[in-house]
Amino acid sequence: MPEPYDPLQPGDREAIAPTGQGGSMDLALEEAESLEKNLGPAGGPGPAEKVRSLWSDAWHQLRRNPVFVVSALLILFLVVIAIWPQLIAGGDPLKCDLSKSQQGPAPGHPFGYDTQGCDVYTRTVYGARASITVGICATVGAALLGSALGGLAGFFGGWGDSVLSRVADIFFGIPVVLGGLVFLSVVTGTTVWPVIGFIVLLGWPQVARIARGSVITAKQNDYVQAARALGAGNARMLLRHVAPNAVAPVIVVATIALGTYIALEATLSFLGVGLRPPTVSWGIDISNAAPQIRNAPHMLLYPAGALSLTVLAFIMLGDAVRDALDPKLR
Repeated sequence: MPEPYDPLQPGDREAIAPTGQGGSMDLALEEAESLEKNLGPAGGPGPAEKVRSLWSDAWHQLRRNPVFVVSALLILFLVVIAIWPQLIAGGDPLKCDLSKSQQGPAPGHPFGYDTQGCDVYTRTVYGARASITVGICATVGAALLGSALGGLAGFFGGWGDSVLSRVADIFFGIPVVLGGLVFLSVVTGTTVWPVIGFIVLLGWPQVARIARGSVITAKQNDYVQAARALGAGNARMLLRHVAPNAVAPVIVVATIALGTYIALEATLSFLGVGLRPPTVSWGIDISNAAPQIRNAPHMLLYPAGALSLTVLAFIMLGDAVRDALDPKLR
């Protein structure tokens, strides 16, 4: 009985065995060995070909994006001085000397003095606290409220979805500045919370609309239908399968909106209905400096520059995050 054929066994058919001369069979064997090393035990991707998730791939892109690095470092600096302004400003922003009213830069006071004789540098540094607090708290509040309402409406649909859409359309029709003038003239206070509440009130519909569309798209995927067929409940499908895959657009919108909310707070404070003294705010300082722009332009230059730089940093960060989370924009 003939022996089983073995292509690697030397013999009368040794021509198809490894030749040692770099022939086609040697190349095929080398490719097979290389493929075996790169594959795991089950034939899946090995260490040389590790599959990245959406978030790890986005972080991989962000680390190499100079726009993200610069904006993130600037935002980190602003957050640090908002928490500990005394690190770079040792004076008191409420301590004023009328004898130095509208004077220009002096030793120890590089930004000069305002109309009340207050140090412009100290007030500019301390003004970051109110603006950053309003921006972050308003963004978190609008994102949580809008995501919850929009996600539930998009997942369950029906009459709740219709009601939410019509309510959101009503809020979209309210002019932001006019609404702020009406709302904040009635709800007064010396803290940042009335301003935060107003921004959340007008900011959640935009997030809700984005969250609703993302959830509607995510719930139509095959893995959600498979989970439903296996008997998964609505809460499990929404929290485990739909929400993690629908949250990326909400994060992008919230990041960009944060800079817009900071500018909105400064606008309302400039009009006299936002933050009020003794709170230190860039909008208040810009409002006080506007009538004196010809006589003492330094009073307006520095708080306005700090506000513009902060808003630009958050918008640049949002654009970078959007590009990283959307493969179509790469």
